[in-house]
Order: sequence, then structure tokens, then C-alpha cells
Amino acid sequence: MTRDFIYTTSKNEKVGLTIYGFDSISENPAIICVHGFKGFKDWGFWPYIGKYFSENGFTVITINFSHNGIADGKNEITDTEKFANNTFSLEINELKEIMHLLKSDFWGNTKNNKIGLLGHSRGGAEAILSASDNNEVGAVTTLAAISKLDRFTKRQKNEWRKIGFWEVVNSRTGQVMKLNLPILEDVESNKHTTLNVESAIKNLNKPLLIVHGTEDLTVSIEEAELLYQWSDKNLTKFIKVEHCGHTFNIQHPFTNSNKYFDIVLSEVLNFFNKNLKHNNW
Repeated sequence: MTRDFIYTTSKNEKVGLTIYGFDSISENPAIICVHGFKGFKDWGFWPYIGKYFSENGFTVITINFSHNGIADGKNEITDTEKFANNTFSLEINELKEIMHLLKSDFWGNTKNNKIGLLGHSRGGAEAILSASDNNEVGAVTTLAAISKLDRFTKRQKNEWRKIGFWEVVNSRTGQVMKLNLPILEDVESNKHTTLNVESAIKNLNKPLLIVHGTEDLTVSIEEAELLYQWSDKNLTKFIKVEHCGHTFNIQHPFTNSNKYFDIVLSEVLNFFNKNLKHNNW
């Protein structure tokens, strides 16, 4: 059974949720999926992931963060004002609230459920940052994750501050969208503390699976190698998927899986089966 919810956060923001396997939410471990930059819960592979893992003994929660730009009922970025004022810290706090819902019986008797995080691209970094100081998380998987959030040059930052925004292009739709100053200020203020991916992964102390395509032109595989370098090798597995890019050759709208993404799903399923269904973490 799949259920959709709109959750109002402690800051009175609206977060869209789809829960796959809702009828088994009290029995099954949960996987919370974290989309990346310009992503959303119904993009490309996310509904397929929800269906796949719910059919394999997990409850899966996909999220539309309050400021990802997706208006209620839409599958494209239309709320450009919210998108422009999003921050990493806001998304991480919202993710932590969703995790806490599972541990507070919001959906029934779920407080004993083990929780895994599955994040793509920027969402992979946010998954690591959210899990590092959180005992509610049992295991983390990153797909094509970035290794740092501070990704702009000094010149770009100066220009950003001068004009008050930075423009980004959605390569899929051609849409030009603004990023206002809050996200830059968030990174600058917290890059050495709560938004430091290196520090978070060094203190993770949880099973970690890093998956990355060797031909990723958006986020170089060198970033995955950095994540692995920083990690505890006794708790970490690094999978390089040959001949595929940032989304493992999955497009939006989704049509079907492929041999590369099938490898990803198999590895992630084995990882979560081992670390969320058995008491060895």
C-alpha cells in the first residue's frame, strides 16, 4: 500500500511524503530517500526505488523538502521563490524531523524500526550529515554523492553577494532559477561544523555504502573516492558502477530500469538487508 502525506514541520513548513509499504510500517525497517539538487520525490527512479524496496521487506519514505520548489501535486519546479531561499540546514532539519516521526509512533507502533538513509547527489551528503550525530539511523547509502557543500569559487561568491542571487539552469527543462543569499550564508557559516561532510563521515560510526558511476560528469567519482578515504574502512563498502553517469543512466520521466541501475539496486538491497534486518551493526 502506498500513502501520500503532507507533514507540517516545527517551523510550519509543508513537506510532501510518499510512503511505500505503509501497511507494513510497524513491522519493516524503514528507508528514507533523500533527493538531490533540483530533485524531488517523484523524479525518475525514486518511485521505482520505493516500489522495489517495499516489495523486498522495507517501508520506504520519499520526501519533497519544503523548499525544493515543487508545489503540491506538481512534478516540476514551479515555486521558484521557495527554491531560491532553500538551505542545506533546512533540508537536514526536515529530514531529522521525518526520522523522529518514525521513532515517536506518529504512524503507529514504529519506534523500534531500524532506519536507513538513501541519498542521491547532494542528498547523499545530507544523509551523511544527518546520520553522523543521530542514533536513530542504522545505515547509510549514498548514490553519486558530493563530498562538500561549499562548491563555488571566491569570484562566484563575490558576484553572488553583489547582485544578491546566483542563477542555475535546469538542464532537463531549460528553466533558469535563482539561488538567493540564504544558501550561501548557510554554507559559509556552517562549513566547518554542521555542514562539514568530511568531519561527519569520520564520525559516522555506522555501516556506509558508497555507490558512484565511473562516467559521472556532474559529480566526479573522485568525490566518492574522497568519501571512502575519510570513512571507516571496517564499516564502508565502495561500489564503482562502470559505464554510467550521475543518475546511472536513468532519465525523467522514468521508463524502465537498466543493467547499471539493476546493479545499484542489488547492491543497496544486500547492504540494507545485512544492516537493517540483522543485528550486526
